[in-house]
Amino acid sequence: MHSIPVAEPLASRPKTVVIATRESRLAMWQAEHVRAMLELRLGWQVQLLGMTTMGDQILDRSLSKVGGKGLFVKELEVALSEGRADIAVHSLKDVPMDLPEGFTLACVLEREDPRDAFVSNRFASLAELPHGAIVGTSSLRRLVLLRAQRPDLDIRPLRGNLDTRLRKLDEGGYDAIVLAAAGLKRLGLESRIRLAFDEAHMLPAAGQGALGIEVRADRADLLEALAGLAHQPTWLAVTAERSVSRAMGGSCSMPLAAFTRAAALPDGTQGLQLDAAWGDPDSVDQDAARVFKPLVFATQTAAVNTFADAQALGDAVAAQLRAGGAVWAGNPVG
Repeated sequence: MHSIPVAEPLASRPKTVVIATRESRLAMWQAEHVRAMLELRLGWQVQLLGMTTMGDQILDRSLSKVGGKGLFVKELEVALSEGRADIAVHSLKDVPMDLPEGFTLACVLEREDPRDAFVSNRFASLAELPHGAIVGTSSLRRLVLLRAQRPDLDIRPLRGNLDTRLRKLDEGGYDAIVLAAAGLKRLGLESRIRLAFDEAHMLPAAGQGALGIEVRADRADLLEALAGLAHQPTWLAVTAERSVSRAMGGSCSMPLAAFTRAAALPDGTQGLQLDAAWGDPDSVDQDAARVFKPLVFATQTAAVNTFADAQALGDAVAAQLRAGGAVWAGNPVG
């Protein structure tokens, strides 16, 4: 990792604030969304620094085989460390559970629709797909959840940005694909959604639908200014979800889902319910004759008012998963 230079206070720097972002259409939308917030609410002048990451360049292999989702953020962090950018905007589900030393999340913005979307030109739902239908996804989480409902499907890898994935569907390579509903909605493509999966049937990934703003940890000026943009309920919710993944050694090479929702506590007050599902990593084998292990589920509800509360809830759900038989690489995760 590059050395991190000492920052100057923002007030003493007349230059504009620079956002580092991936160059996909969705990533640019997200960066433009944050730019509008910064200009409207903080009065900043903002420029975008578009970048192509390793995750965008390597499309012939699944992320789990080439280094994980950190490939989408590493180049942006280099731009921050070198002073070429001040902040980076990420889809939070693409952000590793533990950031490199010297970096931190300044805030998490209000969540969009966290659900997965069923997209097809011929079929209205997963249930309508015929035996052996080809479904595209490169998410191991989605793969094991789909297999749990329809083990007869032919689930094949699908990489590329959102527009590329839709094009591959339209060209006839797949009968259906599964995408994040948030990305489709943000790009005005909600009409492509044939069905938004109920979270109870397709638990989302930790942080899905939320945007995070990353900065260098020594930028106290930015941390203070950006704190006002945070949506605290979303931040607490995704902290609980990401804590499950962290406790399980989480990465995109582990089929793990974690999602929170509001729930009533026994005393009548409002809390958070955290649901998680873990799939056997070996169950992603394409051998149709394989007998796949069942998913492991866990759920707990607790009062969550602080980040410590959220982390404790995530840790408790991870412990419940392990007690139910969840393992990583054939060994208990602990």
